[in-house]
Parts: sequence; structure tokens; C-alpha cells
Amino acid sequence: MLKKKTITNFIKYIIIFFTLNLCVVSYAEIIIFKDCENKTDGFKKNEYTLDIEKSLMTRIFIYDKKTYKKYRLNDINTKKENSITRFIYKEDGQFLTDKLGYPQFYTQLVFEKDNPNIMIKSVINNEAGITNLAKCKKIETFQSKS
Repeated sequence: MLKKKTITNFIKYIIIFFTLNLCVVSYAEIIIFKDCENKTDGFKKNEYTLDIEKSLMTRIFIYDKKTYKKYRLNDINTKKENSITRFIYKEDGQFLTDKLGYPQFYTQLVFEKDNPNIMIKSVINNEAGITNLAKCKKIETFQSKS
């Protein structure tokens, strides 16, 4: 009798465990900045994908033959791989990439959820300056289930 009760309780726990796991759905937010152009040189540069759950920013370099010939000496590693991935974190409603540089001097890309401007933050000896790097024509936000 005791064995039968433990077996039925064990089966009940297994059923409850699996039904709870099937009911739990998590949502991840992905923000894509598309058709980003730099006003200084006027060509399409990048597409940025921010995966908030994984804390990753992926920059895909987009070029055409005309701009590739003009800027082929800049950032040769990027053109070979065609993308760069950096860690991001959220601070004061902005998404910032990881710091590139030394403690006295570093740069970061700055994104805001509903702002089409992508900015670059430069810090020299604790003095920060932010400038516009590019303006994007489209911002797409996705909620993915997992």
C-alpha cells in the first residue's frame, strides 16, 4: 500500500513538473536599427541588432562597391568578417556597448530604444562627450518567445 502511494505521488509530481515547465514562457526583446547613414560621408554604413536578453550588440557592415573602394583602408578586419559583436548593458534608459580603450580614454556606442540616432561616447580623464555617429531610417522591435 505504501509503495503504491509513493509511486502515484511520484507520477503526480512528474506531471506537475512538466506542465509547469510547458506553461513558463519567457520573452526576449530584440531591437534592430536599419538603414543607418553617417551624415558626414553620406553612405549607408551599418545595421545594428541589440539582443537585450543576451546583452549583445551585433553590427553588420553594409557596403556597396563605390563606398568600399573609397574607404577600403578603414577597419580592414570588419570588412573581412562583415560583422562585429560587442557586449551591451543598460544605464539610465540607454544601451551602451562595452568600453573600448584604456581607463583614461575609452569610447562606447550609445543606443536609445526609440531614438533613431546612434551616438558615440568618448571619455578622456573622466570628461565625457557624446556626438552623433549615424541616423537610422528604421527601428524594429521584436518580442521573441523562448
